[in-house]
Amino acid sequence: MNEMIRNTTRRDFLKNTGRLAAASALVGGLASRLEAADGQPIKLALVGCGGRGTGAVADAFTTKGGPISLHAMADIFEARLQGSFNQLKKAYPDRVDVPKERQFVGFDAYKKAIDSLSPGDVVLLTTHAAFRPIHYEYAVSKGVNVFMEKSFATDPPTLRRMRKATESALQKNLKVSVGFMWRHSKARQEVIRRIHDGAIGQVHTLRIYRVHGPWYCQPQPAKANEVMFQLQHPNSFTWVSSGFFIDWHCHNIDVACWAKGAWPVSAQGMGGRCFPQAGNQFDHYTVEYTFADGAKLFVFTRHMNNCWETYSDYAHGSQGSAVLMASLGAPKPKIYKSQNMAPDQMTWEYEPADCNPYHDEWQVLVDAIRQDKKHNEAVRAADASVAALMGRIATHTGQMVTWDQVTNSNFQFVKDIENMTFDTPAPIHAGPDGLYAAPEPGIYQEL
Repeated sequence: MNEMIRNTTRRDFLKNTGRLAAASALVGGLASRLEAADGQPIKLALVGCGGRGTGAVADAFTTKGGPISLHAMADIFEARLQGSFNQLKKAYPDRVDVPKERQFVGFDAYKKAIDSLSPGDVVLLTTHAAFRPIHYEYAVSKGVNVFMEKSFATDPPTLRRMRKATESALQKNLKVSVGFMWRHSKARQEVIRRIHDGAIGQVHTLRIYRVHGPWYCQPQPAKANEVMFQLQHPNSFTWVSSGFFIDWHCHNIDVACWAKGAWPVSAQGMGGRCFPQAGNQFDHYTVEYTFADGAKLFVFTRHMNNCWETYSDYAHGSQGSAVLMASLGAPKPKIYKSQNMAPDQMTWEYEPADCNPYHDEWQVLVDAIRQDKKHNEAVRAADASVAALMGRIATHTGQMVTWDQVTNSNFQFVKDIENMTFDTPAPIHAGPDGLYAAPEPGIYQEL
């Protein structure tokens, strides 16, 4: 097991595209070469045209050092592709060069979009996790650089595919960025640097929270195509997105383990479902992770109305405590000399406004491409995925789950995802009422 060596969200792009648009002359096509040289144009292909992908293109357009243009788009849903194209074309008319012949729709559309690129270009893999490993494999096989959003895999076998593709990417010196933008937050970097320097002593406890309103998934309509329905409600189905415990909480888990400087060795969890509008998910999870030295990480996730809400992260050590993130809008980290996080106990706070980590992660990527610097975040992303899978699996099964069990497990939701179509039988099925059963701890198997 390896040790571990955006202030606005992308969704804000959908509200602010007019304000964000910047004039830029569209540069012609790239000549074939190993990497884009300093100042030379980079072409993008967007695979997965939802809010995350659309926002990620806007983030890429904020970078400096040379022109970037959107060259191709791909999605399994025509309407989603057109919605993204219309937003981006309106906001960035000189940077979006995606004629009809480079707008690809279907389960194999990702191949056509990637094939339209040259070495030195970047594919944005922003579908949900079920398809991430096969898209990543193909991109690496074609020798293009990758930006991929979390989450990265739904189960251990697909995570191993991601790791194998990463080995090939490293050998080819491809640049790979992942959607863990908080690693690029100056505020988080500074508080974690101080923790690693001993500001709160030995870290023994970490707490992370994402508790807010529900994520609704209405019952499946009687005549709906079941695969299409589940793909249209991805965060409600484990096989599509890995489930919202992972898809939404993997950031916090990654930051907590970064603060600790280690990955956990085991996890146990408890959860359940109070309301049926969650697909096949629980609507609350509580996970206790244990590190090799006995330290603990507690993860709390709840999606219910009329309950206490917070989105925050904390660390506790033998000589004090720290706020890693006060809220999603602004991390505002602080360090205290005791476990009492009161103003008179505070010894340090990060006072500047944080950078926009969504933009900074892209600047790091394009700088690495243009300056041919080593850059591959996928190894860490895979390790964080193991940790997140441990928590979900432990909660769904009711078992104590270890790092080694997850890395060696052969449990898989969909064995031949490459061949999926809308005619494929759905991996899970709704009951007569259109609702989906949640896992039953002690009975359900996910290892």
